[in-house]
Amino acid sequence: MAKSKVAVLYTKPQTVFEDYHRLMNLAGYQEVLSKQCDTALKINISWHYFYPACSTTPWQLEGVIRAMLRDGYIRELIHGCHNRTVVVSAKRGEIANKHRPVLEKYNLRNVHLYENEPWIRYEPKGKMLVLPEIFPDGIMIPKRMIGENIIHLPTVKTHIFTTTTGAMKNAFGGLLHEKRHWTHSVIHETLVDLLRIQKEIHPGVFAVMDGTFAGDGPGPRCMTPYVKNIILASSDQVAIDAVAAKLMGFEPMNIKYIRLATEEGLGTGIMDEIEIVGDDVGGVNWGFEGPYKRMTFAGKGQHMIYWGPLKRFEKFLLRSEFIAWWSYLASYIYHDVYWLPFVGKGHLNEALNSQWGYLFKNYLHLPADERGFLIDA
Repeated sequence: MAKSKVAVLYTKPQTVFEDYHRLMNLAGYQEVLSKQCDTALKINISWHYFYPACSTTPWQLEGVIRAMLRDGYIRELIHGCHNRTVVVSAKRGEIANKHRPVLEKYNLRNVHLYENEPWIRYEPKGKMLVLPEIFPDGIMIPKRMIGENIIHLPTVKTHIFTTTTGAMKNAFGGLLHEKRHWTHSVIHETLVDLLRIQKEIHPGVFAVMDGTFAGDGPGPRCMTPYVKNIILASSDQVAIDAVAAKLMGFEPMNIKYIRLATEEGLGTGIMDEIEIVGDDVGGVNWGFEGPYKRMTFAGKGQHMIYWGPLKRFEKFLLRSEFIAWWSYLASYIYHDVYWLPFVGKGHLNEALNSQWGYLFKNYLHLPADERGFLIDA
């Protein structure tokens, strides 16, 4: 049986575009993604501010676009793809994280799935673990995604609900509507269901993960970012998440969504069944502590509601139209008003003093062909 392939490369600002092109071809993306189909670039926005390791980087997005155009993919069949949540604004985030200017630079469509896009009830062909129970009126997905290729653009980081987050979690922000937080108490099973649906509706599924910055702690927002200079790609969504988890210092099969997806035959999280091509990262262990040792006040509250003593009140607190607004307000106050200005700002400033930070700060002021080459700090 052939092993799942995950490409991993070390990179630097001076060569990042060339490295992304090499990475994607090492992972065999042209064998997976038809050039005759529309391809959605599923951008990850975990915060409507720039915070390192939190959201898709502009060089990640641009590196993928440049690679596809160089390899003969049709510009008109490539588009950026966003969804929305109840606590994060994709419209603000695509500006703060410099995604929209990149799409405009290459004259690509910028699709917001909640604007003028039909959503339809989808009946999965394969076994579902939880979604039919969470959404008894039907699983609604964006109609346009049926028949499209998809490239997920996650970052390497930890997450307070799933330990790590990556390619599989990125579909959570694309296939489900803004009430997807209803699934948080069964988030691992939900990610497995979504991967099965993706395999049914997409001709090709691929992931390109950016670890130029990697985030440790109670992510996807309240993290400590570290410069790690690594990028990954694979057509096996389980395997790429497993390799990223291993780099961070976690045993992949101890992470529930990776184990469940492996057991369901949707990919593999078993390192012996994964072929890593590119650079040798066999001995790499960043020793990340994970999301639970420094759990934030907001995270502790969420865990109490989803898995703790407040579980019995989950539907009332988070699903009732007349009461759920409190959680959105609490999230805004904690993350945007308190944590970022008073805790995260120091981490942000330190990251911005790195080469990648310099690249981000000056990204829109450097010609596209020179962004990776004008940095020699």
